[in-house]
Amino acid sequence: MKKLLVVLTITCLNTVLYSQDRVTGHDFAGRSEIIAGNGMAATSQPLATQVALDILKKGGNAIDAAIAANAVLGLVEPTGCGIGGDLFAIIWSADKNQLFGLNASGRSPRSLKPDYFKNQAYEFIPSYGALPVSVPGCVDGWYEMHGMFGKLPMKDILQPAIAYAYEGFPVSEVIAWSLERNTKLLQEYPNIKEIYMPGGKSPAKGEVFRNPLLAATLEKIAKGGRDEFYRGSIARDIAAFMKEQGGFLSYDDLSRHHSEWTEPVSTVYRGYEIWELPPNGQGIAALQILNILEGFDISGMGFGSAEYIHHFTEAKKLAFEDRSRYYADPLFSSVPVDRLISKKYAAERRRLISPEKAARVFDAGLFEAGNTIYLTVADRYGNMVSLIQSNYRGMGSGMCPTGLGFVLQNRGEMFSLSEGHPNAYAPGKRPFHTIIPAFITRKGRPWISFGVMGGDMQPQGHAQIIINLIDFKMNLQEAGDAPRIYHTGSSEPTGEQMTDGGILMLESGFRTEVIQKLLSMGHRIQWNLGGYGGYQAIMKDERNNVYFGASESRKDGQAAGY
Repeated sequence: MKKLLVVLTITCLNTVLYSQDRVTGHDFAGRSEIIAGNGMAATSQPLATQVALDILKKGGNAIDAAIAANAVLGLVEPTGCGIGGDLFAIIWSADKNQLFGLNASGRSPRSLKPDYFKNQAYEFIPSYGALPVSVPGCVDGWYEMHGMFGKLPMKDILQPAIAYAYEGFPVSEVIAWSLERNTKLLQEYPNIKEIYMPGGKSPAKGEVFRNPLLAATLEKIAKGGRDEFYRGSIARDIAAFMKEQGGFLSYDDLSRHHSEWTEPVSTVYRGYEIWELPPNGQGIAALQILNILEGFDISGMGFGSAEYIHHFTEAKKLAFEDRSRYYADPLFSSVPVDRLISKKYAAERRRLISPEKAARVFDAGLFEAGNTIYLTVADRYGNMVSLIQSNYRGMGSGMCPTGLGFVLQNRGEMFSLSEGHPNAYAPGKRPFHTIIPAFITRKGRPWISFGVMGGDMQPQGHAQIIINLIDFKMNLQEAGDAPRIYHTGSSEPTGEQMTDGGILMLESGFRTEVIQKLLSMGHRIQWNLGGYGGYQAIMKDERNNVYFGASESRKDGQAAGY
């Protein structure tokens, strides 16, 4: 009898274990895709996602909803974005049946000359304080998008953020963790404690946080438009504060700012058109990685194999050497974009990869002559927005203008101080940028709007998402939840050179024997908590006329539709 009971127990246990397997998807998928017919939003914070849906339900379109969500994110996730930062977007217009690219990044102060850094013996532009501050382009980006495509009045679009700023909101878990880290680092800078550390500490998970100063600033913008920020009282307050702090950003710099509509650039990867924005951003690095890898049988290698991880890492190294050498503001330097993303050039670079050994150093090809938020929204009309916005290093420079309730970005840190470098500092120049939105079309029709947050992880993340979707046949949620590869230590746009092969970081989920094989191939592998980015995506299913949404589990985010 006892023996029979043991057998029955084991049988039942096996049945229970089997019944817990997922109906669909790989074992690393944290949740199912979201599916809806009228509209979809995916952001890094649930309150922002819900605001985007509210705007869609009130008759707004995807552009209106994206702006509203971004405004809310600047309040609820100040560790990644805000009106003191820059913005980039790729927009699919259903009416015009085409993609539009927006570069809403700001320029360096015109009164800050390169000799200042030389005379002060700077080797690099510092990360914090007044020197790395460039003109914030976010607000002008909102108004450019709205002027071209918006439906609802801006006062209605900004009202949810204003209400949350006055009334307060409960801080979510990942953002609370990031707030504690950022405020500890920046608390000695003016106004940081007063705004972000009420009661002497940053708000913990679940605590209600208010920012009435930001609410008042957003009200001024809603009433006075973009000129209130760049030519009105807000501009004067920013300029006065920066002067007090020994900075160079002036009222003149703000008043002369303008965003630029730009043509997205693309490559075809196994029949799919992959779209990025051209420099001063790093989006074409993702296209270069994909072009190199297209010449290998990636699906045959298998997801998570040492062979795949090795080839991906080597392709990334090659692309990032070109990123260091060539990517810069095209108004100041000739960037050979067509050559960089060509199939012929990819074939030349591909031949440098050894299938068995990790490279210690790659040279850039020879030619003739920090945290972020990402969001995407789609509407019933067929419009889709891929938008990314950032302060750069978490909460930016630490420069928090008195009375305004937000922090200015530190994008200027990305300039090189090496004379002759394409990304060398110059007055009125846009720095090299890490934030990049992405888009995929099939046969000229919209398919997926997506992005991955996190510094130099972004082009690596873009390429991995695309490979997961196309080569490994994952669904939209699985593609984001799958363990990621992050290689760091490549040559940087500031002029630092890679000489030791860099460090390969593998997220939890890769097999021990795979890691051992990579070590034997010469890869230096290091454990890292975080740093693998954050992902949001929307896919258009034209056959069923519905949207699929995904938001990964690494952040507080949410995908939702109606």
